[in-house]
Amino acid sequence: MRTKRTRLAVGLSLLCILFAYSLGFAQIKVVTTITDLQSITRLIGGDKVDVFAIATGFQNPHFVDPKPSYILKLARADVFVTVGLDLEIGWVPPLLNSARNSKIEKGGEGYVDASVNVPLLHVPTSASRGQGDIHVFGNPHYWLDPLNGKFIARNICEALVRVDPDHRSLYEANLKKFDETIDLKTKEWTEKMRPYTGMKIIVYHDEWPYFEQRFGLQVVDFLEPKPGIPPTPSQLLKVINEMKRDHIKIIVISPYFTTESGELVARNSGGKLVTLATSVGANDRIKTYYDLFDYNIAQLLDALK
Repeated sequence: MRTKRTRLAVGLSLLCILFAYSLGFAQIKVVTTITDLQSITRLIGGDKVDVFAIATGFQNPHFVDPKPSYILKLARADVFVTVGLDLEIGWVPPLLNSARNSKIEKGGEGYVDASVNVPLLHVPTSASRGQGDIHVFGNPHYWLDPLNGKFIARNICEALVRVDPDHRSLYEANLKKFDETIDLKTKEWTEKMRPYTGMKIIVYHDEWPYFEQRFGLQVVDFLEPKPGIPPTPSQLLKVINEMKRDHIKIIVISPYFTTESGELVARNSGGKLVTLATSVGANDRIKTYYDLFDYNIAQLLDALK
């Protein structure tokens, strides 16, 4: 009898130890809207976080189908990170409403608006339907300036500390390392682009102002006549004439736009169509937030050669 009791006691002790061990290594469940936020969260959270991104790196983040599987992810999440500024207005609200998870709703401890404290560009003084797809809070593609990544990382770090204060020192150490790496690499990227400071380029859609400002480029026109309005023959002819007149050689397009209009303009102007990535995961070479800028700078330099 004593032997059975001893075995039972040992078994219960082992179960308690295993339970405590599993709790100690339980990961914080994080859902982000885009892969760039996912990458930064992994860099700050390390092995303490399990991160899922809803939009893929080659998908237009303005348009995402709100699948039931995303609702389940959000229902179980401890932290939710959004770009904000109405970028995901068409699909995030219905997902959050259906998830019914108060922790990650706006105002909850796990809700992160990654745009907080970011110096925003293109904040309109007025907006109307006639102007096209205007973002009333400012251009939301702010992660395409690597130094804005530091604001994003700080916002994510603060949320991780709120939901998991026991690992504050780890998150803050990772944030410090991230900031130092971004500063170092931004200096490197800027030096590579310095010979082309002031270079005029054409872009398909108005999603590059932060990249443009950081790396000294000058966007002078768009293939879209207005934001969100597909290219028209009159707009393409206007751009062709501009490129010929001002000797503009580069047209930038994102992976989720069709290339026909850009190729037509390139053929008729003597320019070159360059596909740049807007997000981590746009192709197999871009696995981290750092890779995003390594890739885009390399693509531009290759085209300019």
